[in-house]
Amino acid sequence: MARKSKEIAGILLEKASPRDQFNVDVQDDKLLYSVFGFIPATDCTDNAILISNLGYALALQDYNVCIVDFKVFYPNLYLYLDVPQNKRGNGLLTVLKDDKADLREEVKPTKYNRLYLLSPSPQDLMEEYFDFSMDKVCSVLENLKKFYDILLIDIPNNPPLEFCLGAMKQSHLGFFTVSERVDALSNITRLLDFANSLGVSAAKFINVIFMNMQDIKYDFSMIKKMQFNVVAGLPLVKGAAADALEGKLYLKDNPLVNSLYKKEMARIVNMILEQS
Repeated sequence: MARKSKEIAGILLEKASPRDQFNVDVQDDKLLYSVFGFIPATDCTDNAILISNLGYALALQDYNVCIVDFKVFYPNLYLYLDVPQNKRGNGLLTVLKDDKADLREEVKPTKYNRLYLLSPSPQDLMEEYFDFSMDKVCSVLENLKKFYDILLIDIPNNPPLEFCLGAMKQSHLGFFTVSERVDALSNITRLLDFANSLGVSAAKFINVIFMNMQDIKYDFSMIKKMQFNVVAGLPLVKGAAADALEGKLYLKDNPLVNSLYKKEMARIVNMILEQS
């Protein structure tokens, strides 16, 4: 694609109108790298806030963005994006069980233009997700790539679960989200070692996003020494969490967006859009 972002920091708050149709005006210049995974590696991170706001910022760039909630045991992105929850068996579970399922029925449009969500139902039974193979998980993502310019995957940090490793395998670029905790580096390396042992490349998951930073003395040297790339550091912003509880997006709905938060989000957006 090689399309550079255009003054992203200045347009993050542009108003998006509701989308009237499914999958129209798909970009002709597809991103070469279009699947991006996000894995929490410590406590005190909230991927749903990050991914929902990031999806909105990318959709403002005229890309059709589908957010995939692979937290099959505890889905929550439907709440953050103010999308009605799926009935039991609908949404992700239907797509997994039926290769011919109509994505137009299972992928839900949000109230934000060009932004969509594929989510499990919170009413699904946990055991319904135990028997899906990695190939099935990868197949769902491959099908979604045919319809959407960008996929953002909320990946559960549950290595034995196929939704974790399958999403890691399909991601073109991966991000670990961490807080300022001493176990951040060890948690990242343990998961990557496990993934490598099963033939899932860890090379694309070298990017780290610090979240809910509180301006404390944290030693970043070891993370950099291990050649991980610190992409952004998002400050702790109460307004972002408060908006999420009301089904609102901080970058759009809050009139007083923290300038550092907006700047760091723009860095992530730029990194994704500059992939070529």
